[in-house]
Amino acid sequence: MSLFERYLTLWVALCIVVGIALGHFFPALLHAVGTAEVAHVNLPVAVLIWLMIIPMLIKVDFAAIAEVRRHWRGIGVTLFINWAVKPFSMALLGWLFVGHLFRPWLPADQIESYIAGLILLAAAPCTAMVFVWSNLSDGEPDFTLTQVALNDTIMLVAFAPIVGLLLGLSAIVVPWPTLLLSVVLYILVPVVLAQLVRRAVLAKGSQPGLDRLLARLQPASLVALLATLVLLFGFQGEQIIAQPLIIALLAVPILIQVYFNSGLAYLLNRAAGEDHRIAAPSALIGASNFFELAVAAAISLFGFSSGAALATVVGVLIEVPVMLSVVKIVNASKGWYESGAAVSRRR
Repeated sequence: MSLFERYLTLWVALCIVVGIALGHFFPALLHAVGTAEVAHVNLPVAVLIWLMIIPMLIKVDFAAIAEVRRHWRGIGVTLFINWAVKPFSMALLGWLFVGHLFRPWLPADQIESYIAGLILLAAAPCTAMVFVWSNLSDGEPDFTLTQVALNDTIMLVAFAPIVGLLLGLSAIVVPWPTLLLSVVLYILVPVVLAQLVRRAVLAKGSQPGLDRLLARLQPASLVALLATLVLLFGFQGEQIIAQPLIIALLAVPILIQVYFNSGLAYLLNRAAGEDHRIAAPSALIGASNFFELAVAAAISLFGFSSGAALATVVGVLIEVPVMLSVVKIVNASKGWYESGAAVSRRR
């Protein structure tokens, strides 16, 4: 994990300070950025999102999907958690905590928007940082690559329907043209561009050339993420200053769903008799979120100053510390995991 990634929470905290300061002292600048739209797509943010997402997708080898059969139990568990449990459990937690338990302490006009942001955050599994988490937990790299490639493929067709369904169930108006445009702009186009770049680089310089390119692109990806967060907090600054408790309250359902989904994936893999090197990344992939996509979709669907955008940013804020804690849990429990009857029989 790079220095930038290790201290991502600190950088996000600094973005909060810088963004709020910009919003207070330079409101005209933020207004100009916020109105730079074409067909409801904010152009500065679209560029930043592409800079965030494309380097991550270049890492993914979609040919790895052919290896699904080697780890079918772990793949099945992770797919079940990612697509059948996590989005729906987050919608339930959002409805319970934001819609009911925390309602008295939240702005009444943003309740539905906060819930929408939580749904967007959970509707797509992470595609980049999971490689770091897998490495830290001694996960099987081939399994991690296969799982990420498969999830990215499913995301192309499943993200919009799941988001639309859950927003509809939460009585939130679904702007379908904008949602579908977000899928095209922030999933389909980046995937195609990333794979074209990947193939071109591999054809010329093989794997070392690709590694050099990724090393150059990674800082740009992180800078783009932080720049997007500065803009978001610039638009959210007044609301955060007025009600600083909002971030802590929004973090509660996110934390619960991370530990719930990672724990469920871990236990299901143990019951299925999967090796710990499969179960560890399965739990981590099952719990982590593609927050870059969530931020982009929230801005496109609901705007910079929406509660949805803020809710997705809270996911960024707690991503590193909470996932590192999950890594520590799966590493510390390896002996217990391997003592399971189903695991012992398969060893």
